[in-house]
Amino acid sequence: MSPSGQRQRRAGEAIREVIAGALTTELADPRLQMVTVTSVETSPALGRATVYWTVLPASRAGEAAAALESARGVLQGRVGKALRSRQTPHLVFVRDELQDHARRLTALIDRVAPEGPPPEGAGE
Repeated sequence: MSPSGQRQRRAGEAIREVIAGALTTELADPRLQMVTVTSVETSPALGRATVYWTVLPASRAGEAAAALESARGVLQGRVGKALRSRQTPHLVFVRDELQDHARRLTALIDRVAPEGPPPEGAGE
């Protein structure tokens, strides 16, 4: 991995830790309960950080997205202090729908696959 790629990865992980910590211990907004930061991708110059998140239950995604947008300034301030860089990345919040897709896929598999052990002779 190139030095700039390593820098982006380290910065992304640091941003994820700062935001996750703020969500669990510092922000009192009840709409942010059960919000999990799954990953962070940063631009090469660290001017932008895309924060991927999920919430349980999924039906609370709208209110969680509004709460994250509302807390953007506070979270950017925390990120700026933690990174100690000249430029604080602009945070963009994107709902991580990977878990939703996985649940749908599992439900489809469960619907078409019979429950119980496979019949004898299957897989031969």
